[in-house]
Amino acid sequence: MRPEELCGLLAEPARLAVFAAVVLGADTPEKIAERTARPPRDVMAALRRLEQGGLVGAAEGGLVADASAFKDAIRRYGVRPEPGEPLDSDRARAAVLRAFLRDGRIVSLPAARAKRRILLEHVVAVFEPGVRYPEREVDATLRAWYDDHATIRRYLVDEGLLARENAVYWRIGGPVEI
Repeated sequence: MRPEELCGLLAEPARLAVFAAVVLGADTPEKIAERTARPPRDVMAALRRLEQGGLVGAAEGGLVADASAFKDAIRRYGVRPEPGEPLDSDRARAAVLRAFLRDGRIVSLPAARAKRRILLEHVVAVFEPGVRYPEREVDATLRAWYDDHATIRRYLVDEGLLARENAVYWRIGGPVEI
C-alpha cells in the first residue's frame, strides 16, 4: 500500500480513533466503541474501511492492527535521499559526518572522542586561520551548527582547534585547505 493510501485511511477522525483503539488492544467492536466513545454504527463503518485497506484484520477470535503496513509502505515507496557529495574525501570520516549532520546542522554529538574530533574538525573549518573573532561572532557561527553553541565552543577549545583570550577566539588547529 502506498503511503498516501495509508494517510487517506487514517485521515478520517473516526477511523483514526478506531485504529488507535485496536493498536492499544481493543479487540472487539464493543470494546472499541467503549474506548473511543463512538456509536457502534460509526465503529463498524470505520472497521469495514480499515479492513478493506488492510490495516485491521481478524486473528485468534479478535481484531488486530497491522502496524507493519507503515514500514512496508516506506520501504517500498519512501523517498530515498540522493547520495550527495561526500562531506570528506576520506570514506570513514565522511561516514561519521553523515551520521551526525543533517542539512548542515549537528543532530547529536558523538560520545566517542575520535568521532567527536572528526565532527569538530569539520566545524572549525568555517573559521579562517589567523583571523581573530569576538565571542559574539563565534557564538553566532556555532549556533548555525548546533543549538548548544557553548558546548561546541568549549569542545573546540578543549580539543586545541580554537584558542581563546579575553573573549577573542582564533583558529589554531584542524585541517587547512591549501
